[in-house]
Amino acid sequence: MLTVLCLPVILSGAARPAKLPDIKSVPPDLKTPEMVDGAAAAGKRVKQVAPEYKGTQVFHALYLPVDWKAGAKRKYPVIVEYAGNGPYRNRYGDVSAGKVEGSNLGYGISGGKGFIWLCLPYVNSKTKSNQRQWWGDVEATVEYCKKTVPRICEQYGGDPSRVILVGFSRGAIACNYIGLYDDEIAKLWRAFVPYSHYDGVRNWGYAGSDKASALKRLKRLKGRPQFICMENSIDETKRYLESTGVKGDFTFAVTPFRNHNDRWAHRNSPQRKQLRKWVARVLSDKTD
Repeated sequence: MLTVLCLPVILSGAARPAKLPDIKSVPPDLKTPEMVDGAAAAGKRVKQVAPEYKGTQVFHALYLPVDWKAGAKRKYPVIVEYAGNGPYRNRYGDVSAGKVEGSNLGYGISGGKGFIWLCLPYVNSKTKSNQRQWWGDVEATVEYCKKTVPRICEQYGGDPSRVILVGFSRGAIACNYIGLYDDEIAKLWRAFVPYSHYDGVRNWGYAGSDKASALKRLKRLKGRPQFICMENSIDETKRYLESTGVKGDFTFAVTPFRNHNDRWAHRNSPQRKQLRKWVARVLSDKTD
């Protein structure tokens, strides 16, 4: 597969990235809907508890697009998202609570229409709740995904052949760490959007974060496209992927702000336009 390189849009005369602006300098044109209780409906983001976790504090968030209609013949592509670690705050005021309902990237990609958006939890089996830092029970988290994604597709008209996995920070690592955990879960995905971090680039100290384990997961990618983006520089991830010898359909982009913040996609920018164009392309390509 062809490796596609996207250079940062803002360059100095020496072709080096200029200092990127703060996200607060550009007003958003989108606002993520708050998660509420109640029945799923078009334009609404609701809290849902899977049947296997009834009576627990484990839940996911489901958003149906404004153009969704019950029983429609149309099948909707699905964006599945994993959240970053929490609690997190940096010097720029970027915040992540590590919660399902705090995810924003998928909504920024879709703009709230045309896509079902599903935010999944990391499962803590001991406390029967959503895990805010790292993985909780990895096996339970993987199993939750395997059951929930097909169920959402069946119940709400999602197209199981057009499911994209996205994530911010911890969620970016999860694109491979969870999404390519085994052969079964790897089959769910059409494409991936990891934003800020990438599985295998750094050893974080949890089981399986080493490069050898990450390489086993990466080999399950099998040429499916990834839009790999990060603030400030993507070079470290590019070098890592080159070192693995795994050939893939990789698109690299530097996000338009200095911030570690998944709301970058809530603002108009050349990078968001490129990402949306990339999503349209990978969903229109014929599958093998």
